[in-house]
Amino acid sequence: MKLSIIEEKSKGFAVRVVKLYRYLTMTANEREYVLSKQLLRSGTSIGANVKEALRGQSRADFHSKMNIALKEACETEYWIELLKETNYISEEQFLSLQDDYKEIIKILMSITKSTAPMAEDKY
Repeated sequence: MKLSIIEEKSKGFAVRVVKLYRYLTMTANEREYVLSKQLLRSGTSIGANVKEALRGQSRADFHSKMNIALKEACETEYWIELLKETNYISEEQFLSLQDDYKEIIKILMSITKSTAPMAEDKY
């Protein structure tokens, strides 16, 4: 079964987040636990919510889960920026991650805008 673009990208990003978490907590000279745990939670939650949305029971359920995935992606953006600004990750690492999360946010924004409930759907 072929994965959708957002499913593929969010899962690939989650793998990167897990590897970064491992690096920050186990192999980095100055181990970091608090920010990296927050990043692990939000960064892996993106793909989990996408997967759940794709198996949604309705258009509204799909939209809701994709919107949660978008919120998690935005939270992930914050934690990555904080890790960079506190020098736990390099500029190069940051830019590589930034490319990925910006693309995921862009896709999720497009999905949530195109699936937003219409006014008549609410009644």
